[in-house]
Amino acid sequence: MSSVSSSSSSTNLAIAGLASGFDWQSLVSQLVTVERAPETLLAKQQAVLAQRKSALGSIQSELTTLQSDVTTLKTSGFFDSRTATPSDTTKASATAAAGTALGTYSFNVSQLASAAVIQGTADPSNTLSPTSDVSGLTLSSAGFATPVSAGTFTVNGAQVTVATSDTLQDVFDKISTATSGAVTGSYSAGSNDAISLTSSSAIVLGSSTDSSNFLSVAKLNNNNNTGVITSASKLGDVNVTGAMAQSNLATPVVDDGTGNGAFTINGVKIAFDASSDSVQNVLDRINNSSAGVVAAYNSVNNQFTLTNTTTGDVGMSLSDTAGNFLQATGLLGGALVSGNDLQFTVGGSSTKISTHSNTISGPVSGVTGLSVTPVTTGSFSVSVGSDTTTIGTAIKNFVTEYNKVQSVISAQTATTTDSTGKVTAGPLTGDAPTESLISQLRSLATSVLPGVSGSTQSLDALGFTSNGNDDSLMTSDTAGLDDALVNNLAGLKNLFTDSTNGIATQLASFLTATVGNTSTTGGSATGTLVTEENNLTKQSTEITTHISSIETQVLAYQERLTNEFIAMESATAKTNQQASYLTRAFSSTSSSG
Repeated sequence: MSSVSSSSSSTNLAIAGLASGFDWQSLVSQLVTVERAPETLLAKQQAVLAQRKSALGSIQSELTTLQSDVTTLKTSGFFDSRTATPSDTTKASATAAAGTALGTYSFNVSQLASAAVIQGTADPSNTLSPTSDVSGLTLSSAGFATPVSAGTFTVNGAQVTVATSDTLQDVFDKISTATSGAVTGSYSAGSNDAISLTSSSAIVLGSSTDSSNFLSVAKLNNNNNTGVITSASKLGDVNVTGAMAQSNLATPVVDDGTGNGAFTINGVKIAFDASSDSVQNVLDRINNSSAGVVAAYNSVNNQFTLTNTTTGDVGMSLSDTAGNFLQATGLLGGALVSGNDLQFTVGGSSTKISTHSNTISGPVSGVTGLSVTPVTTGSFSVSVGSDTTTIGTAIKNFVTEYNKVQSVISAQTATTTDSTGKVTAGPLTGDAPTESLISQLRSLATSVLPGVSGSTQSLDALGFTSNGNDDSLMTSDTAGLDDALVNNLAGLKNLFTDSTNGIATQLASFLTATVGNTSTTGGSATGTLVTEENNLTKQSTEITTHISSIETQVLAYQERLTNEFIAMESATAKTNQQASYLTRAFSSTSSSG
C-alpha cells in the first residue's frame, strides 16, 4: 500500500468541510459567540457606568462654579468692597481697597511728579563736511541722519534727478542746471553746518511727485516765498543704525581694544563692542537692562538723553569703565534736569506732602486703602462709598448658579414618560446620595439666620423666594436686596458670612465636603461626589480587566476547537485517500481476473 498523500496543507484543512463536508467553522463561530455573551453584558454595565460618571461630572462642574460664587460671598471683606469716585475725572482717577473708611476726601495738587533727565551735550556728531567744499562728499557716505534716496525732487517746478553716487556738489550743479541758473546751492561748514539755496526771486520747493527725500533730509523747507532757504538745523547727525565706526560721532567710540567696552548707569553694567555694535544696539541694551532709564537719540536736536523710568526728584549715576561710549555720545558731560516730586495737600490742610510717584497711596495721604492718581494740578475730591453694585451682582450670580445646579441635578435624576407611555430613567435615578443633594442645597440656601428679623434674615426676605414647582429660587422681585444694600449692608454681610449660620459659610462647608477644595489654589478634589466618580472609574477599569480575561479564554477556546476540527479534517482526508486507494486497487484486481 502506498503512503497516503500529504499534499493538503494545514491552511487547506482549515477550510470547513473540505474533507468532511461539515461546516464546522460556523459551529465554532456560534460556540464562541455564546462564550462571549458575558462580555456583552459587562460592556453594557460599563456603558451605564460611563453615563453615570458623565452625569456626576456635569453636576460636579456646576457645583464647582457655585463653590466659587460662595467663596466670594463667604469672605467678609467682600461686603466691605468700596468704590472711589473723583469729583473731576479729568483731574484724577482713584481706587479704594475693601474696608477703606467711607467719606469724601479733598486734594489740592500743586505739582505733578516728573522724571529726571540727563540731556547730553549738544551736537555730539561731526558736521556734514569739515570744509565747505563738498565736491568729494557723496550722498551715500554723507553724515545725514537719514540716507538720501535716489529719485527726483522739485525746485521752482523743475525736476532734479539725483543718484546716491552723486556728490553734494553734483546736486548743487543739477539744481542750477534744472533752473537755468536761477537757483544756486552751497554748503557752509563749521558752526553753520547747513545747505543754502539762493535765488534773486522766491524759491518754491517740492511737488507731490517727488520720489527722492533729498529736500527733507537736507532740512530744506519753503520759507514764505523768499529767495534764500537754509537748512532748518545742523545737518551732521549721528548714524545710530550703522556700524559704530560710521556713526559720524565727533569723538569716535572705542572699547578697551579687545571688544570689551563697558560703562555703568545707576550701578548697572552695560557692555559693548565698538567693532561690531551700532549705537542703536547699545541704546537698546540700556533700555532692556535694569538700569531704570530710557536712552534715546533725537536727530532733530542732535542730542542723546537718559530719562528715568520712575518719576521724582532723584538723580542718576554714570561712568565709563572700559572705553568712552558715554563721553563720545555727550551723556557723561550732559546736564541733569532734575525731576519733580508730586506735591499736594489733603483734607484742607496747609501741610504740603511730597512723594516721588504720581500715585498717592494710603500711607502717604493718611487715608488707608485709598489710592489716587492725579493727572493734572488743581483741586478735586474723591468720594469713597460701598460697592453695592458689585455686591448685589455677586448675590444674584450666586442665586442664578444655585438654580442651574438644581436644574442639572434634577435632569440627571429624573424619570420621564413619553407619549407612548415608555418610562426612561435618568443616569442617576435612584442614586440616593445624588438625589439628596437637591434637598440639602435647598435647606442650606433657604435657611433663616437665627436671632435676626426683617430684611436680612433669609434669601426669601431679599426677594429670592422658593419656587413651588421645583427647587429653584425665583428672582422676579429683588426689592428686598436693593433695600438691604442701601440701608442694611451690615445685616446683609452677616446673613452670608456669620461664622456659624451664614448661608455662604454653611454652603462652603457643604460644597467642600461634596466636591473638595477645588475653589482654592492648590486644593484637592476629594469630596463625596468626587469619591463616587472615582469609584465608578475603578469599577469600569475592573470590568475592562474582566472583559480582557474572558476574551483571552474565549480566544483560547476558539483556537482549541479550530485545532480539533482541523485534526478531524486531516483524519477524514487520510481516510478518504485510503478508501480511494483501496477502491482503485480492488477494481484493478477484478478487471485482471
